Amino acid sequence: MEFDSGVCGIIGPNGAGKTTMFNVLSGFAIPVAGHVELDGDPLLTVAAHRRARWGLRRTFQQEQVVRSLSVRDNVRVAAEHSRAAGVGAGSHGRGIEEALDLVGLTDWDRPGSQLTQLERRLVELARCVVGRPRLVLLDEPAAGLDPNESAALLRLITAIPEQVGALVLLVDHDMDLVRAACGTVVVLDFGKRIAAGPTLEVLRSPAVRSAYLGIETEAAT
Repeated sequence: MEFDSGVCGIIGPNGAGKTTMFNVLSGFAIPVAGHVELDGDPLLTVAAHRRARWGLRRTFQQEQVVRSLSVRDNVRVAAEHSRAAGVGAGSHGRGIEEALDLVGLTDWDRPGSQLTQLERRLVELARCVVGRPRLVLLDEPAAGLDPNESAALLRLITAIPEQVGALVLLVDHDMDLVRAACGTVVVLDFGKRIAAGPTLEVLRSPAVRSAYLGIETEAAT
């Protein structure tokens, strides 16, 4: 698979291999075959923390906000492992503020324990974009959010390529979010790619409707 720019969706039924794919890309799993490159740089022998420094960021299905840390300090942890890690505290501070401004969080001293679920998702998004990464992997960021919260998240996800300059790979079961956010999608089934291309075109594919969409057949037409 090759990914160029914008927001690309990775969809498929449970067990299709979506999170496993993210684990391989981010260095948490080692494949038995194949290779992974980021802007031409081979990654398979690169440790996960070094991939983060090279500009690869991700979220996880289980949110990772540290409840005892403030909003700012939660993002600071990611900033210290960004590609800008060696540039000094002043630049770090500006990068943290830019990331928090991008996601719309204003109470930077508020502890993680006092945040709503959406706000915790926004903290995770800010951690992904601080330091201007090259690739952002979002693993079910809309899980547990209501439609209004998902709409707010959508606006931020679609802003990342233009405002941060990163490619975004999005895994989510919210097909409304995928349709609205993703110019292209890849469909996985039992670890294999069964379709890839422009989102609406792929979602109309009989193979995709049979393998994944099922009850969403009418919505995809």
